[in-house]
Amino acid sequence: MGFLKDLFHRPPKPGRLIPVTDDSFREEVLESEIPAVVDFWSPRCPPCQVMGGLLDEIGPDYDGRVRIFKLNVEQNPKITQKYQVRSIPTVILFRNGKPVDIIIGLLPLNPLRQKLDNLVSLT
Repeated sequence: MGFLKDLFHRPPKPGRLIPVTDDSFREEVLESEIPAVVDFWSPRCPPCQVMGGLLDEIGPDYDGRVRIFKLNVEQNPKITQKYQVRSIPTVILFRNGKPVDIIIGLLPLNPLRQKLDNLVSLT
């Protein structure tokens, strides 16, 4: 049955959204050596599904330069409250453990790319 474990417990593909929780947020996001993007979402939010799809689509283009995470606001209230997320989808861009930009609501693909390009160029 080891093949089932391998099949269902694979690491995410490079550049794909990585789930993060209240418990793993500090280590994964705030202590990241490269810029981090956190998508605050809910499975019951259709616009969140669209934003997640957009980030999933462009994520591989930023592999190794930006880490992209998703945080379910329903399951992780501490971080959601800490960053005062009141509306979803909300995407917060981090550099050196500090928020440097925020996106509230849906953003079309090209402006989203521009935000990530700006985040990378701050290096």
